[in-house]
Amino acid sequence: MRKIAIGSDHAGFPYKEPVINWLTANGFEVKDFGTYSADSADYADFAHPVASGVENKEFEKGVLLCGSGQGVCITANKHQGIRAALVWDLPLASLARQHNDANVICLPVRFIELETALAAVGAFLSTEFEGGRHQTRVDKISC
Repeated sequence: MRKIAIGSDHAGFPYKEPVINWLTANGFEVKDFGTYSADSADYADFAHPVASGVENKEFEKGVLLCGSGQGVCITANKHQGIRAALVWDLPLASLARQHNDANVICLPVRFIELETALAAVGAFLSTEFEGGRHQTRVDKISC
């Protein structure tokens, strides 16, 4: 079973449970790193554990949600083994995987519809990395 880590701050919280339900219904095992309410919370408190779990290969991929998607994306990308992508539509979800071998999808809940978020997660998780010239580029990301 494919294992997915998920986390959100308070702004991402409204979409977290529907994303978890979609993942579970589609055969994924999900670990929820919080937050567990709509009370104000700091995005880094949830982005770091998700990124660490993916970086350590405990989870295949990660899903992060916040208001703009920016905070969780910036935080996750501080981890050496993470390639987090801010995604707000299906083409970006697919390209993040095809060209960048992204392993964490970051969704801007205040700027996309739930249906778009679910479709983007689906596209992200079903798209393979193309490798080739893209692998050469990905290999140059690490500092």
